[in-house]
Amino acid sequence: MNNPLLDFSDLPLFDQIRPEHVAPAVQTLLSEAETALAAVTAAQFPAQWTAIAAVLDIATERLGRAWGAVSHLNSVADTPELRAAFNAALPQVTEFWTRLGADERLYAKYKAIDPASLNTEQRQAHRNAMRNFVLGGAELTGVARERFAQIQERQAELAQKFSENALDATDSFAHYAHEADLDGVPDDVKQTALAAARTEGKDGYKLTLKMPCYLPVMQFAHSSALREVLYRAYVTRASDQAAGDAVKFDNSALIRDILALRQDEAQLLGYRNFGEVSVVPKMAESPGQVITFLRDLARKARPYAERDVADLRAFAAQHLGIADPQPWDWPFISEKLKEARYAFSEQEVKQYFTAPKVLAGLFKIIETLFEVSIRPDNAPVWHPSVVFYRIERGGALVGQFYLDQPARTGKRGGAWMDDVRARWQRPDTGALQTPVAHLVCNFADGVDGKPALLTHDDVTTLFHEFGHGLHHMLTQVNERDVSGISGVEWDAVELPSQFMENFCWEWDVLKHMTAHVQTGEPLPRTLFDKMIAAKNFQSGMQTLRQIEFALFDMLLHTEHDPAQDFMPLLDLVRTEVAVLQPPAFSRTAHTFSHIFAGGYAAGYYSYKWAEVLSADAYAAFEETAGKDGSPNVETGRKYRETILEAGGSRPAMESFKAFRGREPSLDALLRHQGMA
Repeated sequence: MNNPLLDFSDLPLFDQIRPEHVAPAVQTLLSEAETALAAVTAAQFPAQWTAIAAVLDIATERLGRAWGAVSHLNSVADTPELRAAFNAALPQVTEFWTRLGADERLYAKYKAIDPASLNTEQRQAHRNAMRNFVLGGAELTGVARERFAQIQERQAELAQKFSENALDATDSFAHYAHEADLDGVPDDVKQTALAAARTEGKDGYKLTLKMPCYLPVMQFAHSSALREVLYRAYVTRASDQAAGDAVKFDNSALIRDILALRQDEAQLLGYRNFGEVSVVPKMAESPGQVITFLRDLARKARPYAERDVADLRAFAAQHLGIADPQPWDWPFISEKLKEARYAFSEQEVKQYFTAPKVLAGLFKIIETLFEVSIRPDNAPVWHPSVVFYRIERGGALVGQFYLDQPARTGKRGGAWMDDVRARWQRPDTGALQTPVAHLVCNFADGVDGKPALLTHDDVTTLFHEFGHGLHHMLTQVNERDVSGISGVEWDAVELPSQFMENFCWEWDVLKHMTAHVQTGEPLPRTLFDKMIAAKNFQSGMQTLRQIEFALFDMLLHTEHDPAQDFMPLLDLVRTEVAVLQPPAFSRTAHTFSHIFAGGYAAGYYSYKWAEVLSADAYAAFEETAGKDGSPNVETGRKYRETILEAGGSRPAMESFKAFRGREPSLDALLRHQGMA
């Protein structure tokens, strides 16, 4: 078979990959990787970094790239056939990576490498590899080693099933509303819902749990009854509380099994709990340090959050006639209070953020600050709405990326950056391989030939994912395992993404990326000033919500007995942290994909941890900005060189100190969020 998954001559052939290609490609690449592993672990093979890389890393990189393409399609273009092919191959791929990470012959070979023979980048990669061997079970023997391998394979299966249930539960819900129910809902949302119902030959308006539909209904629909229908469906997705047939997507048992396996893994490795395992390769020194950090931040944010709630209750009673707000009323009350207090609505702002104009503005700031140019490029894609670009500096290619913005059926919710391939001085040819990234969002699509309209939150999300992409693509490190985001501590990896979000609040940046969808007029300064005034609206509540997720995650992986129901722990955390208690039927943990299927287990705190770093890093730009507020190019260059270009080639704290000249401080974060 002429298999597109086995073509590594250039970029992935996304338009040609079919489910039937998966099994034969995986078999071929696993076989090649096995042969390479046998070669480098033979007694006579030299214990040399480049010699091992030229054989083993070439084979495993090919496997990683092909499997990455399959995994990516599974996330953005899910079909029953592709899902079946992915799930059939997943155990074999997982088993190989687990065995590779625990291979005592390979571990011995790495141990025998003389660090003095390595350059700085290779030494950091070697240190990481030695640590990862230990965490990968390389020092286990006999029954413990077999059990460890079984745990990894089973965890991969369960995480995939968790993801599928979350996606299917979201996709399976539809509520067909009458026009009278949709009073207050924005026109573009109604038009999309009407078109969706007509496509199915149904009457009314099809409402779904996808964010571009769900959120505006919760914020703007006057009907509390309609909001309740969607809210109940949303917070009970993939749980035992789901209505009717949707209960078949319940993730309860999967969560229990995942937690038990993680506890077993930790004990096999000699740790008390999975939280301790999780922080080993991170900046944080212990789960205790993380818990203290979260509780300290919660204490500082709490007075602001309590004031937020008091304001909402008073406004609801006085102006909306809602004496006893229900959980599905809060987004509506918040939006109305924001409109009343700051005299603008999200809907008004959205008319100025057309997707093409936003993208042009984003590219302009990146080109100015990081001294690059971004140009359209050509590559095979998986959907007509996907666009491909290249980044150049001085005419030389730096990196490339795919941008997939609109939400659609079969596409996992949320937004993320993923790597297609890393920057690497290839040990087989000596050629420099440039990095390529996926940038994926879930925005509303354009309606009736008009460009897609983004909320300001959407704009922030786009900048966030781009920050990750720049970290991956602007690296100047040639050692694959520490280039770009590779090897960066997980709790520092959000620094460049959250850093980019700050530009979404700069007039000098925003004025270049807005044009009213009808008139083409830029965002008026008066409206921007109202947005700035509202910037920290409910920042206390939002901070506590993030801390609630992060604290639950860390306690779940340190103090919780996996044999017990985890809901009481979530209730305890909410009692300690939350200022608004959700109803008893709420099951948000059941779709908490970050920690059960997304690599953030006992690591969700990373968002808050890295926010401290990113706010402090951005303060350097505030300190050096021009009189008109324009960012200083010298500061941009220093940030690029010390943080983005350095990638994972040194500890994140060293990179931060190289940029700021000192350790990070909490002050900038509290100031940025109006809690100083």
